[in-house]
Amino acid sequence: MYLHIGQDSIVRTADVVGLFDLDQTTVSKLSRDFLQCAEREGRTTTVSAELPKSFILCAAPRKKPRRAGQNPAKPAGAPDKIYISQISVPTLKKRLAKPYSAWQSGEN
Repeated sequence: MYLHIGQDSIVRTADVVGLFDLDQTTVSKLSRDFLQCAEREGRTTTVSAELPKSFILCAAPRKKPRRAGQNPAKPAGAPDKIYISQISVPTLKKRLAKPYSAWQSGEN
């Protein structure tokens, strides 16, 4: 399944770690520092030139286990990705609850 996060951008729902409201989270110095650090490291992508309302934290793709029972691990050097979007968190949550193909085609 995929989540449309604005403009022409989609992410795999399995990779979504969290949806965060920029107005609420940037009040905290820790959150601001986290976003600034991610930006310096090149881990942020701004989806639209419009006023951002949220950011989506996505885990790096995991390697598939080679043998049964082996835990998948994050590939070495593969950082998490942050997408900054103009879409609000409540709208993103609604989209998570509905498959991409359904809301794209206009189904209720």
